[in-house]
Amino acid sequence: MEKIVSLAMGSGGKESWELIERIFRHLGNDLLKEAEDGTPLPSLQNPLFTTDSFTVSPLFFPGGDIGKLAVAGACNDLAMMGAQPRFLSLGLIIEEGLELRQLERILRSMKRELALNGAQVVTGDTKVVPKGGCDGLYIGVSALGERKASISQRNIEEGDLILLSGDIGRHGATIFAAREGIELWNDLESDCRSLWPIVEELLESGATIKAMRDATRGGIAAVLNEWATAQNVEIEIEEEKVSVRQGVQGICEILGLDPMVLANEGTFLLVSSRDEAPKILEILRSHNPEASIIGEVKGDHPQRVVLRSPWGTRRFLDMPSGEILPRIC
Repeated sequence: MEKIVSLAMGSGGKESWELIERIFRHLGNDLLKEAEDGTPLPSLQNPLFTTDSFTVSPLFFPGGDIGKLAVAGACNDLAMMGAQPRFLSLGLIIEEGLELRQLERILRSMKRELALNGAQVVTGDTKVVPKGGCDGLYIGVSALGERKASISQRNIEEGDLILLSGDIGRHGATIFAAREGIELWNDLESDCRSLWPIVEELLESGATIKAMRDATRGGIAAVLNEWATAQNVEIEIEEEKVSVRQGVQGICEILGLDPMVLANEGTFLLVSSRDEAPKILEILRSHNPEASIIGEVKGDHPQRVVLRSPWGTRRFLDMPSGEILPRIC
C-alpha cells in the first residue's frame, strides 16, 4: 500500500477511487455517499452562502491544522452572519508526495469540526499536482447555512458598544513561531476554533446582536476599519481593554508588529446596544474570561478608528497595509 499521494491518484482511475474512498471513510454521510456530479439538498429557510480557501504554512501548527482551519473558518463566516452551518463543498488540491497519514490526520480534524457545527460535506473534488505545484495541500471550501438572525454591519449605529470575545493575535503569532522554528517558553497556540456553538448560545439567550465579525487576516484593526468605513462612523477603542497574552506580545516585539493587526481564527468582534452588552459579555466570558467591552461607536471622526491609551492619549488605528504575514490561513 502506498504511503504518499501519487500523481496516479489524480488520474481518475483505480488509484483516484482509492483516494476518494479514504476521504469518504472520514467525511462520508448519506448525501455524500451517492458520489454523483451533484447533490440534491433539502430546502433551507433563509439560506446564506459563503466561500473561502486555505493555504496555511505550515500545515500543522500548535492548536490546529489546515483541516480544522478550513472547516472552522468557512463555518465561522456563516456563524458571524447568524447562520447555522449545514452543508459544505470541499476542493482539495494535493501535492504529490504528501504523506497519506498526514492527509488522514487532516481529515479527522475536519470531521471533528463538522460535528461541532452540525454540518456535513455533501460534495467535493480532489486534484493531485506534481511535486512543487503547491505547498502540501490547499483547501477550497464553500458553505451553505440557515440564517437564524439578521446580523449585519448595516445595523451598526452611534451609541452601540464594541465587544471582543477574547484575547487577540494568537493565530498569527503561533503561525510565525511555527514557521520560523521559534521555541517559546510558554504554551502559545492558535485560537483556531468553531464559533457556531458560542453564537448559538448567544442567540438562544435572546440577546440582540447587531453585527459580528471574526478577526482573521488584518486582525481587529481591519474589522474595525471596515465597519467604520461602511457605516460612516467613528469607532473608539480603549487599548487597555484589549487582551494580549505575553507570548503574543513577545512575537510582536520580534516582528515589530502591532498585535491589533495579527490574525485570529477563533476570536471575534461583536456590536450590541448598551443595554444588551452586559448579558452578552457574561456569555462570552463563560467561554473566554478575557472577553471584554472594548469601545463604542461615535460620530466625531467618521470612517476612522481611534485608539485611546491608558494615559488618555489618542491615535488613529489605521487599516493594515503591506505584507503583514502571508500564508496565514
